[in-house]
Amino acid sequence: MKASRIVAAGAAAGVTVLALSAPAFAHVSVQPEGTAAKGGYAVIDFKVPNERDDASTTKLEVNFPTDHPLASVMPEPMPGWKIEVTKSTLDKPLEMHGEKITEAVSKVTWTAEGKGIEAGYFEKFPLSVGQLPEDTDQLAFKALQTYSNKEVARWIEVPQKGKEEPDNPAPVLELSAASEDGHHGAAAGDDSDAKSAENASAKKASAEKASAETAASDSASSDGTDTTARVLGIVGIVVGAVGVAYGVLAGRRHTTA
Repeated sequence: MKASRIVAAGAAAGVTVLALSAPAFAHVSVQPEGTAAKGGYAVIDFKVPNERDDASTTKLEVNFPTDHPLASVMPEPMPGWKIEVTKSTLDKPLEMHGEKITEAVSKVTWTAEGKGIEAGYFEKFPLSVGQLPEDTDQLAFKALQTYSNKEVARWIEVPQKGKEEPDNPAPVLELSAASEDGHHGAAAGDDSDAKSAENASAKKASAEKASAETAASDSASSDGTDTTARVLGIVGIVVGAVGVAYGVLAGRRHTTA
C-alpha cells in the first residue's frame, strides 16, 4: 500500500514538472534570415509553434522594445492572416538618413482569418526591420499568443545572462557586429550590388558601342573595296574592247593592201 502511494506521488510530481517545463520548450522565438548586424537592416522570423492539442493559435501580438525603437518595420503579406501595424510617438526622435523620425512601430498583430496554426504545426511570421541599434547586443520582443479557446500565452519574461531561462521567455534577437568595411547588413549589400550592376551596365554599353563602331568601319571599308573593284573591272573591259577593235581594223587594212 505504501509503495503504491509512493509510485502515485512520483507520477504526479513528474506530470507537474512536465507541465511546468512545457512552455519553455514550445515558446515563441525569433531568428534572422542570414545575419542581423548592428546598424543595418534584416529580415527576422518569429517562429510560433502550437503546443495545444485541443486548440489552434489564432493571434500573435509582438511588442517592440521602447528603449531601442526601430524606425522601419515592414511585415510580409501572409495568406490567411490579417496584419495590423501599430505606431507610437517617440519620447526622443530618431535620426535616419538625415531625417528626424518622430514615431516608430510599437506593435505588430497577426490575426487568423481561418483556422490559424493547428495542433502539431508551427508557422513563421517575417518582418523586415531596421536600422538595428549599435549600442546593444540583443533586442527583446514581448509576445502574446492567443488560442481559439481564448487562452493567452504571455511570452514576456526577458532572459537574463547567467540565470536559468524563465518559464515564459520573451523572443530575443541576437545582434552581430557590423562588418569591418563599414557595411551594415542587407542595406549596404543592396547599395553595393546596385553600384556593381551600374558599373557592369556601363562597361557593357561601352563594349557594344565600340563593337558597333568597328562594324561600321569594316562595312565602310568593305563597301569602298567593292566599288574600286567594280571600277577597275569596267575599265578593264573597255580597254579590252578597244584592243579587239584595233586588232580587227589593223587586219582589214593589211588584207586590202
